This record gives sequence, structure tokens and C-alpha cells, in this order.
Amino acid sequence: MKIRDMVFVALFTAIMAALGFVPPIFLSFTPVPITLQTLGVMLSGSILGARLGGLSQLVFLLLVAAGAPILSGGRGGLSVLVGPSAGFIFSYTIAAFIIGWGIMKFRKPTFAKILTVNIIGGIILVYCVGIPVQALVMKIKLIQAAKLGLVYIPGDIVKAVLASLLTLSIRRRLPRRLLPYSIEK
Repeated sequence: MKIRDMVFVALFTAIMAALGFVPPIFLSFTPVPITLQTLGVMLSGSILGARLGGLSQLVFLLLVAAGAPILSGGRGGLSVLVGPSAGFIFSYTIAAFIIGWGIMKFRKPTFAKILTVNIIGGIILVYCVGIPVQALVMKIKLIQAAKLGLVYIPGDIVKAVLASLLTLSIRRRLPRRLLPYSIEK
């Protein structure tokens, strides 16, 4: 692995940790908080591509497992990885990889294409993993957990739009030699 790639992985791991400093919003009816960290997942996949985006989230997950309090609200450690949020957290690595893979398939990504990939990988995939685990841990029916998840969708769509806008802006302004993969301008 090139030093540039290691720097990108470390940078996006740090961005995820920084997004964890934004206090979570806890709702009275669900133990899964609203956080900004899915924005970091979308950005890492969109900007770094599949391999490096997924790797940045894997490093983040390993730091959380080691006890680093870098999840929103200063959470970390193995107990978080067996709680109601576990499925969402575990999906970060897969989501970043899928987002990066999807965007890398486009010769010339547009806002609409990037947004679509962010919604599929950063929202739908995360929910498909997170909601069943939440239902299992909370010992509730899957449909009930899915209904609880509806409250997160508007905020996640805003995060997907923001990630898509930032991705286009960053990728168009940085010199190609600095980017992990190229797109047409």
C-alpha cells in the first residue's frame, strides 16, 4: 500500500472520529441515536473508492472495538458492538465499500448518480443490516424495528445529499494525482 493511500485511510478514519464528537440525538422510543457518522461513511466510499473507503471504516471499527470513545456520544468498546446500534456500526465497512464500488463504475459521475449510490449504500444497505440486528437485540419484531427506523430517513437523505455535493466538489477541485481514483471532469 502506498503512503498516500495510508494517509487517506487515516484521514477518513479521523473524519469519522471527528463526526463522533457531534453529540448524538437520543429519541425516547429507540436506543439507537441520530448521529452524523453515516455522513462519514458516505464520504469515505464516495471519495476514496471501494478499497480505501472500506478500509478506513474497518480501521474505525477496530478502534471502536479497542475501546476508543469515537462513536457519537463518546461511546466505544465491545459493549457497543453487541447493543442495538451494532448492526448499523458493522455495516459501515460494507457500505463504504459498496458506495465506492458503485461510484467507481461511472465514467462521469453526476450528482444524481452519486446521490443514488449514496442512498443505496449509505441508507438502504445500512438499514438492511442495522434493523434486523436492532430487532434481535431489543427482542422485538422486525416490522416494529423497521417502523422505528422510519424516523431516521429524512436526516439520512439530507446526509446523502450533502455527501454527494461534497464529493463532487472535492473530486473536481483536487488534482487527479492526489485522488485514489479518477473521474472525468
